[in-house]
Amino acid sequence: MTKEYRVLLYYKYTPVEDAEIFAQQHLQFCKKIGLKGRILVAAEGINGTVSGTTEQTQAYIDHMNADPRFNDITYKIDETDGHAFKKMFVRYRPEIVSLHLGGNDLNPNEVTGEYLSPEAFREAILDENTVVIDARNDYEFDLGHFRGAVRPDIRNFRELPQWIRDNKEKFMDKRVVTYCTGGIRCEKFSGWLVKEGFKDVGQLHGGIATYGKDETVKGDLWDGKMYVFDERIGVDINRIEHVVVGKDWFDGTPCERYVNCANPSCNRRMLCSEENEHKYMRSCSHGCRIHEPNYYVQRNNLSPADVAARLAAIAEPVVNSAASLA
Repeated sequence: MTKEYRVLLYYKYTPVEDAEIFAQQHLQFCKKIGLKGRILVAAEGINGTVSGTTEQTQAYIDHMNADPRFNDITYKIDETDGHAFKKMFVRYRPEIVSLHLGGNDLNPNEVTGEYLSPEAFREAILDENTVVIDARNDYEFDLGHFRGAVRPDIRNFRELPQWIRDNKEKFMDKRVVTYCTGGIRCEKFSGWLVKEGFKDVGQLHGGIATYGKDETVKGDLWDGKMYVFDERIGVDINRIEHVVVGKDWFDGTPCERYVNCANPSCNRRMLCSEENEHKYMRSCSHGCRIHEPNYYVQRNNLSPADVAARLAAIAEPVVNSAASLA
């Protein structure tokens, strides 16, 4: 059954003159036709995810196709039951994807890794002489990833170059292929690998989203869910079998439910059951549980005595302000 709403995921590296002005005008157009989502605009191009009805999203595609800069964009389209976002944002940025390379930033239209089709990428996964590197953040990997892929120990994309340099001897003499959600991060990351001296570099063209919709591979060799930056949080990719790889932050049991740590200074994304969310006050550590402010404490109107009781129940010390009010 066809659903009424759709989510569009897309990007394009292309010169955008007066990008800041374009971003303002683009926001007004998106609001006018009723879209919601997040779009980044820079002099190097555009990167967006938006949701709306079939008519609204088609109006957006038609509008973009009428612009020579964007008329060859490939849209990854998911059907959904309603809006995947609460508001509409279009923001100007110096870059649509940043590796924090400073003056050494690169243009994917000039240097990038070899584009691999879903079928070719699946072959690469199965090749024991190929290293598959996940170019996403750690919390994205933890929800789902390609079987056998390397998980860089990073919390942000901008940390990836340094991690590669620290581990270069493991990959330098091998074929390296990489992947990300929709392809945009791999465009820069694979190009950076080429500039770093890696000799055989490939990337999954169109990202995980395209791989999951390919009728030949049908998402095979993907385990878990794909993390998405909207209200859905995770979407299915493997249409042959579903293997849960996510583990609850607190007890290690299978889990595919994400929450953010209630300490706003931490805000760590962690997989967590609803039961453990309440047991541990949606806080990733003792320090975050006693941190002020703590959004879980605030939103559930917990008194200092309530907090002290919760801490005692998990055998943690009652300290700081909680101790004085216990």
